[in-house]
Amino acid sequence: MNQITVATTEQDVARALLSIKAVFLSPDDPFTWASGIKSPIYCDNRLTLSYPEVRTLIDEAIAAKVAALYPEAQMLMGTSTAGIAHAAIAADRLGLPMGYVRGSAKDHGRKNQIEGHLEAGEKVVVIEDLISTGGSVLDCVNPLREAGADVLGVVSIFTYGMQKGLDRLAAADVVNTSLSNLDVLVKVAVEEGYIKEADEERLLAFRDNPSDESWMG
Repeated sequence: MNQITVATTEQDVARALLSIKAVFLSPDDPFTWASGIKSPIYCDNRLTLSYPEVRTLIDEAIAAKVAALYPEAQMLMGTSTAGIAHAAIAADRLGLPMGYVRGSAKDHGRKNQIEGHLEAGEKVVVIEDLISTGGSVLDCVNPLREAGADVLGVVSIFTYGMQKGLDRLAAADVVNTSLSNLDVLVKVAVEEGYIKEADEERLLAFRDNPSDESWMG
């Protein structure tokens, strides 16, 4: 593996995500999730691919995290679909093979769910764009483990830090490291004038209990 050292902070990543509205905060005009839950935050890290400076910052930071935390890693696996490009770019910087895991197996051809050449026992790091409730990343980790991979951990771009996600990952014995998180991002958002200081508490209250709409005030 190529050795990469990048001094990118959680605040740097938060500023980058806010600057391109990959993470968009709207506490006074919340978004509605498919579940019906009202949310003051919208996250679409696919946008990072359209901004070369942000993309470079993030993918070099991912590569640096993998090199520092998992020097024994033999392969990167992206989550479908948002983690695929970042896994490919970070793997290129590290000189590692990569692949990705589909949300479900194909219904034709070889009916693969895992794409790429994976040997049983191979040490793998999963690359994910967003951790919320943990479901999508576990849909990637579980098939890899069933195929015999040794999943060392997950490196993600951003996490809400929701308790449900933390609990699900812990129960599955999955370690996630995110480049930035909601706690850091809301502080940066206040400093940069994206939201008012009073909104910080509202956003964190939503994170702590998404089903409780009292944060809307």
